[in-house]
Amino acid sequence: MSAPPSKSRTAAESPPAAARERRGGSPAAPGRRHRLRARLRELYYGSGPRGVHFRYGLLAFDLVTIAFVIASSFFFGHPVVEALDLVFGVLILADLVARLMASRSPLNEFVHPLGIADLIVVFSFLAPVAGENFAFLRIVRALRLFRSYQLVTRLRQDFPFFRKNEDAVLSVVNLMVFLLIMTALVHATQAGRNPAISNYADALYFTVTTLTTTGFGDITLQGTSGRLLAVLIMIFGVSLFIRLIQTLFRAQKVHHECPECGLTRHDPDAVHCKHCGATIHIKTEGM
Repeated sequence: MSAPPSKSRTAAESPPAAARERRGGSPAAPGRRHRLRARLRELYYGSGPRGVHFRYGLLAFDLVTIAFVIASSFFFGHPVVEALDLVFGVLILADLVARLMASRSPLNEFVHPLGIADLIVVFSFLAPVAGENFAFLRIVRALRLFRSYQLVTRLRQDFPFFRKNEDAVLSVVNLMVFLLIMTALVHATQAGRNPAISNYADALYFTVTTLTTTGFGDITLQGTSGRLLAVLIMIFGVSLFIRLIQTLFRAQKVHHECPECGLTRHDPDAVHCKHCGATIHIKTEGM
C-alpha cells in the first residue's frame, strides 16, 4: 500500500494559479491594464524623452486643429470637412480617454472645466449639425499644454529664446487664445443672422478692430447678446493687449529660485536677491 504523496510534492506538481489561468486561456486583464496606465502616465506626465516628444506632438496636434477650425468655416458643409470632423473628433476622444486613464484622479480630470470642454468639442465634431457652435472650445487645449509644468520646463531647456522671453511668449499665447475664442464666439453667434459676418475672417476682422478700439463701424453685432459680447472683447481684450505691451517693453526677468527666501524672479545680471540680500548664482551665457 503506497503512502499518500507529500504536501511539497503535490505543490510542486500542481502549477501556480497564474500559470493555470494562462494555460487555460484566461487573460491577465488587470496586469495589462496596469501596464497600459503606466505607459500612459509616462507619456502624459513623464520627464523622459518619450513623454517630452509625445507632449510636443500633442501641442502640434492642437495647433493643427485650431487651423482646421478656422479654415473649415470657409467650407462649411463640404464632404471633406465633414470627414475631417469625424477624424478629429475620434482623435480628441481617444486623447480624452487616454488622459483619464493616465490620471491618478480620473473623476477630477473629467469634471475639470477643460475636460468638460473636451466633451463638448468631441460632440461638436462627431455631431456637427447639433454642436458645431462649440468647436471653438478646442482652442483652449493649446493654453492648457502651455500651462503644463513639464512642457514649460522643457521649453526652457530646449529653446534659449523661450527661456529669455518666457513672459512675453506666454502673454502672446494668452492674447492669441483669447482672440481666437472671441472670434469663434462672434462667428458662432452671428453667422447666419448677421449679413456682415459670413465667415471666420469677417468675425476676426470685427474682433481685432474692437480689441484695438479702432472701431471702424462697418461691422456691428446684432442684438443685446452681440453688444454684450463686444463689451467683453473690449474689456478683457484691451487688458491682455496692455499686458503684452508691458512684457515686451519692460525689463525681462529670469527664473531662478533664491536658496534663502525662495524668490524666483530676478534681474538677468542680479548677484544678490532683492528680497533678502542673499548671494545668488544665476546661470548666464554672457553678453
